Amino acid sequence: MELRHLRYFVAVAEEGSLTLAAERRLHTAQPSLSRQIRDLEYEVGVQLMSRSVHGIELTAAGKAFLDQARLALAQVDAAVEAARRAAEPGRKTFAIGFQTGHEMNWLPRAMHVLRDALKNIQVTISSDYSPDLAEALVRGRLDVAFLRVEPTFDLCYEVVDHEPLIVLMPSDHRLTRREAIHPRQFVGEIFIGGSNKATVLRAVTEDYLRRSGLDIKLDHGVDNMAMAMSLVASTRGVALMPAYAKNLLPWSVVSRPLEDEAPTIDLAVGYSKANTSPILKLFLSRVDALIPKATSSTLSRNKRPV
Repeated sequence: MELRHLRYFVAVAEEGSLTLAAERRLHTAQPSLSRQIRDLEYEVGVQLMSRSVHGIELTAAGKAFLDQARLALAQVDAAVEAARRAAEPGRKTFAIGFQTGHEMNWLPRAMHVLRDALKNIQVTISSDYSPDLAEALVRGRLDVAFLRVEPTFDLCYEVVDHEPLIVLMPSDHRLTRREAIHPRQFVGEIFIGGSNKATVLRAVTEDYLRRSGLDIKLDHGVDNMAMAMSLVASTRGVALMPAYAKNLLPWSVVSRPLEDEAPTIDLAVGYSKANTSPILKLFLSRVDALIPKATSSTLSRNKRPV
C-alpha cells in the first residue's frame, strides 16, 4: 500500500464521485483512478466503496478506513513540515491562519503581540474556512489560527471572542424597516445558514431556533460568508451569520441585530499541542493582549475548558 492509494481514497470519499475526484482533485483519468481504488481494496481485503445512483458511497469498513487514512496523511504532512524546519534551523517562520473575513480585526492585534520578535522571524498569513484551518494546524502547515472550536479535530483552543449572530437580508427586504429582528419573522422566508461543513455555525443556529420554539428548516447551507451574501442577494432570503459579516457586506445586502439576547459563536486561537515552536509559546503567553478590554470580562465569566 502506498501513500497515493490513501490520497486517492480520501479524494473519492470526499467528492462522492470517481469522476469528480479524478477531474477536480487528482488530475488523472477516471479509469486509472478506479484501478487504484480496486488495488487498495485488494490490499486491505475488504470492500471500501460501493457504487449507486447517488454516486460513490462508503461501506462501514470504508468509513472506518477513512478516519485512519486522514490521520495517516496528516501525520505524514506533519513529518514533512518538521523535517523542512529542521533543515533550516536559522530560518524561523511563523504561520498564522485566519477564518476569512477576520483578518481586518485580528491581524493587527496578532502582529502587535509578536512585535518584539518580528525582526528575527518571517511571518506568513493565510485565510481559509475554519475546518480547513483546523486541518492545516493538525498537518503542521500553520502554527496558530483564528477559527471556530472545531469538535472533530484534536487541537487546543483559547477563546478570544463571543460573536453575536446577526440577520442578513437584501437591502430592499420588507424587514429592513425594523431596527431588530425577532426569530418569528423568519417564518415563511427562505432561510440560509451554515452547511454540514460549517458545523459550529449550524449547531449554534439550530439550537437558537429550537430554544425560540421554531421549527424552521434550512433552505440553503453555506460554507463561507461570500456564499451566504450571494445567496441572500439572489434568493431574497435571510441568513443568520456571525457579526463580522458587517465588515464585508456589499450594497445589495444589509444587516440587523436580533431582538433580545442574540446567540453567540466562539472565535478562538487554535494550535496543535504537538507544536513545540518557541514563537508559538511566546504568542500563547500573550493571548490575553489580543482580547479587547470590553470583552475580556465577558470571556473570563464564560470561560470553560475545551
